[in-house]
Amino acid sequence: MFDALETRFTGPELCARTACEVVDLLRRGEVSPAEVLEASLARIAQVEPAVNAVVTPCPDRARAALADLPRHRAANGAHPGWLAGLPIGVKDLTPVAGVRCTMGTRAHAEFVPEVTDPLIARLEARGAVVVGKTNTPEFGAGGNTTNAVFGPTRNPWHTGRNAGGSSGGAAVSLATGEVWLSHGGDLAGSLRTPAAYSGVIGLRPSPGRVGGAPELHGFNTEAVQGPMARNIADTALFLDAMCGYDPVWPLSIEAPATPFRTAVAEAGPRVRIGFAPDLGGFGFVDPVIREAMSAAMRAVGRAGGTVEEACPELPDLERTYLTLRAMFWAALPGRAAPEVQAHYKPTLRQNIDHGRKLDADTIYDAQLGRTVLYHNLRRFLDRFDVLAFPVMGVPAGPVEEEYPPEIGGKPVTDYVDWLKFSFLSVVTGLPALSMPCGFTPDGMPVGLQLLGPPRGEAKLLAVARAVEDALGGPLRPIDPRLP
Repeated sequence: MFDALETRFTGPELCARTACEVVDLLRRGEVSPAEVLEASLARIAQVEPAVNAVVTPCPDRARAALADLPRHRAANGAHPGWLAGLPIGVKDLTPVAGVRCTMGTRAHAEFVPEVTDPLIARLEARGAVVVGKTNTPEFGAGGNTTNAVFGPTRNPWHTGRNAGGSSGGAAVSLATGEVWLSHGGDLAGSLRTPAAYSGVIGLRPSPGRVGGAPELHGFNTEAVQGPMARNIADTALFLDAMCGYDPVWPLSIEAPATPFRTAVAEAGPRVRIGFAPDLGGFGFVDPVIREAMSAAMRAVGRAGGTVEEACPELPDLERTYLTLRAMFWAALPGRAAPEVQAHYKPTLRQNIDHGRKLDADTIYDAQLGRTVLYHNLRRFLDRFDVLAFPVMGVPAGPVEEEYPPEIGGKPVTDYVDWLKFSFLSVVTGLPALSMPCGFTPDGMPVGLQLLGPPRGEAKLLAVARAVEDALGGPLRPIDPRLP
């Protein structure tokens, strides 16, 4: 399938290589961090006018950071997630000292933080070089990456289409070869939706697997940060670089004894997949999405895997998710200073208002409901390695639309109506990833979502590698395709 796909890429040769390949070259000294950084900066300059993904490059800071690599190598050079000077992107919700951090809102359009987020500091200590900030909707609230500061990020497979959100800049920076790894975050599919629409990988880890922003929501389990990459092995490498216990994160958990990159390298084709093409009727799925997923599952079966159409019981999933999400927005952006909230877009105001109006019983019901859903999934995943279902039920729409006006003939009243397949992982705390599984007839990527067992990132990544191999993947970076 993917191995026969013809794509055009005119960027530097290094940018077309995988992250694992470039990191191995860096570790062996066959290329220098400066060479790799300049390749990334050259590609950013080449494609940004077409896609608007890396909205705040920081070349001077990145070049200066190369001087710190010998010190970091002495401390962390043997770590399985050592990145050896590889440039990465950071989502524009996450502070990096000395680099403009707008959070996609005019209220912070000129904000330059003095302190780096602990997760990004960890990545820099493990050899990452921050090359720029990637675009996001206002405070990450949106399934289309556009905001009043930078405007829209465009889908590289068709620049008239949207790139998904909220980590849309991250996904597009990967698909176009601007960076090899890019940091993202996820509350309503914000890692998974843009990955699906751009043909890359987005992994939402278990809460506590990856830290970040402890002073804002250290005990929150709904919003997590995680890795994005162009293939499964690179995603595993980035997760290795991100993970590990640190008391600054209240829910932090230890890194596994076996690196995620090793688990992927040892993966085999005999996987067990429960396939729910519309998640038991939970959401509408366009026939072109359903066929792409089904074709991918047939390919997995031919490669030696076992695929069975099955879905666990999912009582009150939507109501439970919407309550948890509303609590998040009311507790964080909803408590910002009035002069900040004055800039909020209508959908963000609606989220906050919903949260403020929740009554106690609704909140209690959500906590009890998520527990029922967790145990239903846990038992289901005793039979299967993963549950497979859509990332998105519809293909990427016009870049001008914040969300589609209707789905399956029914009007959409809230931007999360079209993100329903993202809810399950958020509510249950189970890890999930988006990966490309095919294309629509007009050439737009289709994403397959895999959900793994509790704290089961290693198994999840291993199954994803089996699917990737069965499809002849991964996809290579591309030049942006104009309408």
